Amino acid sequence: MSVQAKIGPSILNADLANLGAESQKLLDNGADYLHLDVMDGTFVPNLTFGHPMVKSLRNKIKTAFFETHMMVQNPEQWIASMADAGVNLYTFHIEPVEDVAKVSRLVQEAGMKVGLAIKPGTKVEDLQKYMNIADVVLVMTVEPGFGGQSFMEDMMPKVEWLRKNYPTLDIEVDGGVGPKTIECCAKSGANMIVSGTAVVGAADQGQVIREMREVVQSYLK
Repeated sequence: MSVQAKIGPSILNADLANLGAESQKLLDNGADYLHLDVMDGTFVPNLTFGHPMVKSLRNKIKTAFFETHMMVQNPEQWIASMADAGVNLYTFHIEPVEDVAKVSRLVQEAGMKVGLAIKPGTKVEDLQKYMNIADVVLVMTVEPGFGGQSFMEDMMPKVEWLRKNYPTLDIEVDGGVGPKTIECCAKSGANMIVSGTAVVGAADQGQVIREMREVVQSYLK
């Protein structure tokens, strides 16, 4: 099947005290999936939320596709909990992990898809030996764990390399992506777009989601 354009709002930018309703609103406005940022205060300096909150959200929203972006030092520790919470795609950073293939297998055995994420300072070639097990590759376009950063256009060669070498791969970008930077991502070959404030804070979420998806789809062959 050909690669599809998908827009996944980052719910960290939503009103966390009203997360069920906010998430449902994003889905009603056309979001293809929800991107849930899990930070442990160690791998990145911030602390967000864990599996109890994800499970509560799943109890409210039964069928939507949930991706957890695990910005954590020990992703293996949370696999069973996140699977139990109803996560569909478990995306973890390769940087702190000694045995990426083993963690990926455990994710699969728990019934989730495997996402492999790299920080801006990590070479894209470091992913090469794991590509047979990855469902999604996430190229960070900001340094993970810090809010309000500008989009790093110099990450696009990583996306281009992935698209050239793995034409059917789901390639995700996250960080500073919105209407102003979407064309750059789409042209490089990204098809899964994480967007925070640009979507969540928009006066017309549906319009922003639609327009970004159309730009991405226009570049997909």
